[in-house]
Amino acid sequence: MTGFGGTTSPGMVDWNLAVATATRLVRPGPDVSRDEARAVVTELRRHAKASEEHVRGFTRMGTDETHDTPVLVVDRPGWVRANVAGFREILKPLLEKMQERRAGSPGSAVLGAVGGKVTGVELGMLLSFLSSRVLGQYETFAPATRDLPAGADGAGRLLLVAPNIVHVERELDVEPHDFRLWVCLHEETHRTQFTAVHWLRDHLEGEIQSFLAETDVDPMTFLERIREAAQSLAGGRPEGEEDDGGRSFVELVQTPAQREILGRLTAVMSLLEGHADYVMDGVGPSVVPSVAEIREKFQQRRAKGASRLDLALRKLLGLDAKLRQYRDGERFVRAVVGEVGIDGFNRVWTSPNTLPTKAEIAKPVDWVARVHRKSES
Repeated sequence: MTGFGGTTSPGMVDWNLAVATATRLVRPGPDVSRDEARAVVTELRRHAKASEEHVRGFTRMGTDETHDTPVLVVDRPGWVRANVAGFREILKPLLEKMQERRAGSPGSAVLGAVGGKVTGVELGMLLSFLSSRVLGQYETFAPATRDLPAGADGAGRLLLVAPNIVHVERELDVEPHDFRLWVCLHEETHRTQFTAVHWLRDHLEGEIQSFLAETDVDPMTFLERIREAAQSLAGGRPEGEEDDGGRSFVELVQTPAQREILGRLTAVMSLLEGHADYVMDGVGPSVVPSVAEIREKFQQRRAKGASRLDLALRKLLGLDAKLRQYRDGERFVRAVVGEVGIDGFNRVWTSPNTLPTKAEIAKPVDWVARVHRKSES
């Protein structure tokens, strides 16, 4: 069977089936007319373009290479297809290793065919759930596909999920034009980070692959994590298992080396997310008149989640950690800029050695002391 992206074996995950399942189960977006939908797409593209100059001016991280990474306004199935392509790319080494490990087991061919389909269905269920919640995303590891272009040499692409943006702006009852620009500012900051800092993508990929290379997970354990998430989504977890069953994929960490890598990855992701929030709020007052109202309402929504189901999935997928990254990272950026200014903060992008550690994210003064005193001595 030809897999999504051209592979001839379903392997550990039937990616085609994951896409088909998610597309079939994805919830319909908000009720908009064809003309309204066209207007939203046009406006998001215009805001994305305007955000380039706003973000570059505020961050002082200008680069002409931003133009080489496409901005795609997508619907929920489009987001699913893009993310399956990205997941497939980054998880390929791990899944190949797990496939080899399983190959010697009795009945591996039958288990492989069945297991790949089961995992594909369950992954599709998760993606259908998440596809209605993501507003925008800079895809760092984005292989180009027939209908989803990407930047040259793996430069990525920026996704804006139009139906979700419309849904949230209505739910929050905020000014639509302001909210759309506000979202674009956040996502454009991520695009600027990766296009202006040439080593960042390769560094991040190297860390992820080093983490995966250390993973010695039994295939069934990995599949069980996906199954637990799908059961949460379907409401299938027994009532008494909420705390014990809600384990995160991150808890597949086993070795001291993995814990060390995970600490570095957590610090980088906190920096990137916190920087995007800081920039969004810094640019906001000059170009988004209702930014204070949007920020307050959005923070309330982000903090409380939608339901008990959301809380269970947040824990399992590590999304609760992502919320902490926004808060911790923004505090770090704000403290450093307050101490040494925006140009002083931008030394963070000099090399992997100037990235903050996890401890420095929590104590920004230590990063300032390490990076600035060393460079000035």
